[in-house]
Amino acid sequence: MVRRRLRSFAAVTVAALLASVAACSNDDAPGPDAAPEGSTAREPVDAPDFVLAVYDAIAALESQLGEEQEFFEVTANAQFTNVFVATDEGTVAVPYLYVDGELQPPAPGQEGASGDTFTAADVDFEPNMILSGVAADLPDTTIDALSVYGDGVGTVYVLGATSKVGGQLDIRVTASGAIVSVDPI
Repeated sequence: MVRRRLRSFAAVTVAALLASVAACSNDDAPGPDAAPEGSTAREPVDAPDFVLAVYDAIAALESQLGEEQEFFEVTANAQFTNVFVATDEGTVAVPYLYVDGELQPPAPGQEGASGDTFTAADVDFEPNMILSGVAADLPDTTIDALSVYGDGVGTVYVLGATSKVGGQLDIRVTASGAIVSVDPI
């Protein structure tokens, strides 16, 4: 009985959402970085060092290997930054660590890699805004990491977080910090 009510509620909600989307013209649609309706206004948040390390690690790697590298992933936390460089036409992932401002020698490449890649030019998040949506809408959540992934047309930003009750979350955000989705791990 409860499931049937939830399904009915979900169907009505989806139908209402689709109707409201269809009623909007492109002129009235918010941009991709707009704060969701009903969310708290987003204010800049001082970026922790690991957020800034994403840019620093990419710069250090391109300084060593040359510009226009392709990446599978860059993930930064308070201890280190992992950078996975795509080589051999995107079939090998070569992992690098960036620790305390220094790029470490690469680990052996991992063959059989696949997936979307991105370049340094695709990484365009605002360091003092990327955490702003979480700070405003999920203030009791602790951000543990920032990951950047390729999505075929640019980048996706995912914050690894711990909720106030200890659960682990992946929070996808826009370059300016608006929350796109929250997924429990």
